[in-house]
Amino acid sequence: MNNDTAYGSHLSDAGDARFSALPGRPGKIIAIHLSYPSRAAQRGRRPAAPSYFFKPSSSVAASGGTIERPAGTELLAFEGEVALVIGTSARRVSLADAWSHVASVTAANDFGLYDLRANDKGSNVRSKGGDGFTPIGPTLIDASAVEPASLRVRTWVNGRPAQDDTTADLLFTLPQLVADLSQHFTLEPGDVILTGTPAGSSVVVPGDVVEVEVDSPGSAGAPTSGRLVTTVTQGTAEFDPALGSLPSVDDTQRTEAWGSAAAAGLAGEEPPSAGGLTAEVRRKLELVPVAALSGQLRKRGLNNVTIDGVRPMHAGTKIVGTAKTLRFVPGREDLFKTHGGGYNAQKRVFDAVAAGEVIVIEARGETGSGTLGDVLALRARAKGAAGIVTDGGIRDYDAVAEVGLPIYSVGAHPAVLGRKHVPWDHDVTIGCGGTAVQPGDIIVGDGDGVIVIPPGLVEEVVDAALAQEDEDAWVADQVTAGNPIDGLFPMNAEWRAKYDARPAEPKPAEDAR
Repeated sequence: MNNDTAYGSHLSDAGDARFSALPGRPGKIIAIHLSYPSRAAQRGRRPAAPSYFFKPSSSVAASGGTIERPAGTELLAFEGEVALVIGTSARRVSLADAWSHVASVTAANDFGLYDLRANDKGSNVRSKGGDGFTPIGPTLIDASAVEPASLRVRTWVNGRPAQDDTTADLLFTLPQLVADLSQHFTLEPGDVILTGTPAGSSVVVPGDVVEVEVDSPGSAGAPTSGRLVTTVTQGTAEFDPALGSLPSVDDTQRTEAWGSAAAAGLAGEEPPSAGGLTAEVRRKLELVPVAALSGQLRKRGLNNVTIDGVRPMHAGTKIVGTAKTLRFVPGREDLFKTHGGGYNAQKRVFDAVAAGEVIVIEARGETGSGTLGDVLALRARAKGAAGIVTDGGIRDYDAVAEVGLPIYSVGAHPAVLGRKHVPWDHDVTIGCGGTAVQPGDIIVGDGDGVIVIPPGLVEEVVDAALAQEDEDAWVADQVTAGNPIDGLFPMNAEWRAKYDARPAEPKPAEDAR
């Protein structure tokens, strides 16, 4: 690519310190709302197509600068991102040609002020357009020297890791963003595209130091942007109520800004987890056999909800939690080279699993390879995972068994991923044991197997199953007493009347429902 004319004299403010990491002041800064699967899962929505917003060039800042949290606000959030710098004009370019129009990539921080979101909806004009709200740099990476899917973005707050993800499994690839935008307007030399942020974005306060780095560990020389450093300061100027809307926040904004209700300090003693699985519903699910849940789902027209072919590693295992999904695709040498090494999708899932979640792995029922080993099982246990379900094999089977985590699999196999699998993506809808599983689905397993319950049905189903279990226990008592099954199971009107008239029996405290 010839970039001799990429950055012409029309790019003003080239000497301005704010634009020191760029060839000049960008004419346009375009940002995407959602592009990383981990962020989409956190937001609870997975867009079918990219959507965008603009940021003013006056929001650009250089590394080592500051960002002011305005007086009267509380929810300033960072978003580490990969920034693309356009090198040559692009208008209606093809997907195949799009990357050739990118001159450089570097680090960016798409800061946002959630206090100002209410009246700007998706435009983000005020919430993300403030001075200093788009730090970029400090060093440009030659785009022709890296593959679009080989980039990594990491963020630290006060030296502690906050974000770590790659562009390998984006919802929308980097070339796609360039090609898509070029359908609507000309991308000009020096324009910047902010390509989205992964999970881990959260709130920062005055005094915090945020660092973002973009690199390509698998490329020759492992090029890096270096760390983009920004320090948060406290502003003193108040917003004038006579001119426009004032900052306002609610618990929804606090939850989104911090990344979770717990992080925002809003979680009570029994907070709902993904999919609305409260501690009370979880306790009920632990009491009910999978067979009873299966029967209730069948009554509601759901038959394809069992994860077939998997067995518990430990006899008597009960597993209850919300699904966090991981997908392997069939092994192929070139794909494993780009997706199998480094901080791949498998490792990211085991690092990101939350307390009470079940890691559910799509391995296509392939028994000729392991899908995890003892180190990953230890990591899942340390993170508080409720268990693991895989329709593939387990390496280091005995060592994994000693970890003590509830695990369902097809059995043991010594081979590593590269023999049969490529870790491809996570937090997406998968197929495990012939059953579709979505992030946030309710996973319950016992000696009969594992079942998937849609979150919206779980309370109805578990309460109905508990009631049915009480009824079945009463019927069993009648059969034990010598009564014939005919008319009793299922109950006819006569037996139903007897059941309804039975005296209530107090339940022991530990089994109270």
